[in-house]
Amino acid sequence: MLLVIALGIGLFGLLLLAGNKGRGPLETLAGSVTSQVASFEKRLLSGDSRASRAAALAWFRPYRENKLYLNNTDTLLVGAYDNNTVESYERIVALEDSLALKLPIVQFYTAWGSKREQVFPMLRAQAISDLGSLPLITWEPWLNDFDPESFPRTGPADQVNVGGLRAIAAGRYDAYLDKWAQDAKAYGQPFFLRFGHEMNDAFRYPWGPQNNKPADFIAAWRHVVTRFRQQGATNATWVWSPHPAYPNYAEFYPGHAYVDWIGTTALNYGTVAPWSKWYTFSETLGNAYGELSTYGKPLMISEMGCLAVGGNRAAWFTEALTDLPLKFPKVKAVVFFNNSNDVTTTYKALDWSLNNDKATLAAIAQALKGWQLPKPAPAL
Repeated sequence: MLLVIALGIGLFGLLLLAGNKGRGPLETLAGSVTSQVASFEKRLLSGDSRASRAAALAWFRPYRENKLYLNNTDTLLVGAYDNNTVESYERIVALEDSLALKLPIVQFYTAWGSKREQVFPMLRAQAISDLGSLPLITWEPWLNDFDPESFPRTGPADQVNVGGLRAIAAGRYDAYLDKWAQDAKAYGQPFFLRFGHEMNDAFRYPWGPQNNKPADFIAAWRHVVTRFRQQGATNATWVWSPHPAYPNYAEFYPGHAYVDWIGTTALNYGTVAPWSKWYTFSETLGNAYGELSTYGKPLMISEMGCLAVGGNRAAWFTEALTDLPLKFPKVKAVVFFNNSNDVTTTYKALDWSLNNDKATLAAIAQALKGWQLPKPAPAL
């Protein structure tokens, strides 16, 4: 423990020396030291829940360590995003306990930029792997946070996202991409990478069609994937995830050679806002499922959730999950959107979390029992 403390003090000194914008060898060294400290701490922390959880997910290990298994799964993988996992994974574990199921997938979000927290999230990915799960990283190309000295802008700062995908495709952010890819390669294990999600929605994110043409998105996607491959980061499993409410998917599809999985959202906002109403799960996914299935890729419901305003939440999940593998056989992963503080859509925070809703948790657990999970890895 004294060694850990000493290393921590040394790391703090390195970070101070590096400064807020330091991004050279010193920062790389500091990141390496941080990784080693975290690894050493994990070895010391015997008796916690890591070993038992990882043991319960032993069946998932082939998927977690080999992309061929992951991309050819014949079971249905379950996961969750929780907005509190920066601090700890206790809420994820509590959700698992309520569902009587260990979750193979743990999702989190990270933005592009020059800030320290916008580098490849090595420690978070490694922590998820140590728990026996696989990271699903939703990677959002916001371009506001790049240091203009390292990434010069061609126009006003408040217009940096206008035509941002063209700038990505033209190579303006290659230094960032290459470093991210190098760190992803160093991570060394497969992970889902959901880049530029909901690119066909003109009302949500700046990489949408209000600022870019579909051809710009395709060019940017292919450029990003190509840079990763050139750096040897072939462990990234690429998830293309359009918004199901806008049926112009084909205009944004980068091509079979650049996509591993197809993602889609299934979020019922109920009557929380004037523009929303209560939709069943079949209404949110059903219209999109047929077309998205034609791409021949495994499907992932990358954000699944229902608010409690305007209807029966437990009944919504019962309808959604009961016999889902039979009704939607192309769906190979379901990721619950367990977000207690969603501020991306309305002027007030929305609570999608399940942890305190006993009736809904019971309904989900009952439905999942019919899925016959888990299954061993398929023969390849």
